[in-house]
Amino acid sequence: MLSHTIPIVPLYAAALAVLFLGLSVRVIAYRRRERIAFGSAGDLELERRIRVHGNFAEYVPLILLLLLIAESRGASVLGVHAACVLLLLGRLAHGIGVSLSASDDVGRIVGMTGTQSAALLAVGLIVSTYI
Repeated sequence: MLSHTIPIVPLYAAALAVLFLGLSVRVIAYRRRERIAFGSAGDLELERRIRVHGNFAEYVPLILLLLLIAESRGASVLGVHAACVLLLLGRLAHGIGVSLSASDDVGRIVGMTGTQSAALLAVGLIVSTYI
């Protein structure tokens, strides 16, 4: 049984789920418009959309799990909010950055920096509950 309630992370998880669904719709709509059912058929725009969606799916679940663990262990409320905001803004920036340009532009760099920072902060929050 959890020793603490978890009122913070589920709210951010819901916001991130909406973002994930939006990214999914972007891929589906493009596939339908271009009539590409599987893979990318060498379409660079579709590849970018697929990778934005895939990158989200690769990072967000693990980081949310870490944040749920941190919050359930009674980690700093401010720290949990900070990590959640970093994750949400990081994912928004990454999605926009990669969607607008195939190069390593500011949005992509800011997005991954925010995402990685959220992960590191989540780990730090968990460790802090043992100290």
